Amino acid sequence: MASKRSPLEMARAASASARAAADLLQRTEDLSPRLAMLYTGVVHDVMRGMGLKDFTLPHTLHPVTVARTIAGPIFTVRGKVSPEATPHDTLLAWTGFLSKAKSGHIVVIAANDEEVAHMGELSGETLMRKGVPGVVADGGCRDVEFLIEMGFPVYARYATPRDIVGYWMVDAMDVPIKIGPVSIAPQDYLLADRDGIIVVPRARAAEIVSAAAVAVGTESQIRTAILSGMDPQEAYLKFGKF
Repeated sequence: MASKRSPLEMARAASASARAAADLLQRTEDLSPRLAMLYTGVVHDVMRGMGLKDFTLPHTLHPVTVARTIAGPIFTVRGKVSPEATPHDTLLAWTGFLSKAKSGHIVVIAANDEEVAHMGELSGETLMRKGVPGVVADGGCRDVEFLIEMGFPVYARYATPRDIVGYWMVDAMDVPIKIGPVSIAPQDYLLADRDGIIVVPRARAAEIVSAAAVAVGTESQIRTAILSGMDPQEAYLKFGKF
């Protein structure tokens, strides 16, 4: 016969269950809507304040289609130059990636290439219809006018009409990649806007998003104080931020 637990033991067990449930929610909650309400500047400042490093993608990556904020978990793609590959090989690998891209995930491509376009109109149309909010390609893009008309966000380093056929192919998907100094794991979060691109590690994403929301509120207080005539240094000393 099981011994009866004391009220204190029951309270402790309930508290532990609540903490476990909160931890599970934090790990599984889709933070995309909350992250999309923020901007890269405030997220950067919060992450810097937490002592994190190497989370800002190179400034050479910029919006080549529509300058729209995109936020969400990451689906990674790694590619390589394969001059010996046939057109069939390259297109088979590429369409395989398009088939596997995940709805609600931002596609991030580590192209390891400086020559060809790693996103174009038909691919953008396919991804858009699958519910992919946008693409970040550490490489090139083509069909820019079509992508602008579609309203599909692509961040890349350059535009070129040259495609991947018979030259470049997808090497792996949903694997860790690196762009510049930034290590990116599948399911990490990404926020991109006109200022640049931030990668938020999934393990700390909930903490970072919550802290950034608080920081936005503090910035609003500073803005109000400055517009009311407060000296900027006085505002900094009062709020501890500027």
